[in-house]
Amino acid sequence: MSLRRQFEMLPMDRQFLEEYGLPWETLVAGSQWVLVHEFPTHEGYNHPRATIAVRMETGYPNTELNMVYIFPALARKDGVGIGATQAAENIDGKTFQRWSRHRTGQNPWKIGRDNLGTHVILIEDWLAREFEKCPLR
Repeated sequence: MSLRRQFEMLPMDRQFLEEYGLPWETLVAGSQWVLVHEFPTHEGYNHPRATIAVRMETGYPNTELNMVYIFPALARKDGVGIGATQAAENIDGKTFQRWSRHRTGQNPWKIGRDNLGTHVILIEDWLAREFEKCPLR
């Protein structure tokens, strides 16, 4: 796989991705995107690994990152629906499933602390939490 680097990232984000150990790339497709390939999901999903895409918002890191876009689209093996995942985004010729997930008042974006790395860890939590609120049947 040829991994593209179409824009420069902040050193802390590049270091995080290199240490995280999964293939990743940066892409300019309308917006700036970071794609992390072979991202582990959860045993309860129809795909054990997927590509996640994070839109690098204008003004980042002072502007928060939110949501995640996933390809191929995830569904629960037990057929239970996943809320706020019905929208799609065309990124690099593929249809990514948008997970509309956002920080809360209890977990706000903190300038100077939060970055792409903390957002990726939050994505891991979102994928796992789907099964905490409604365990596999």
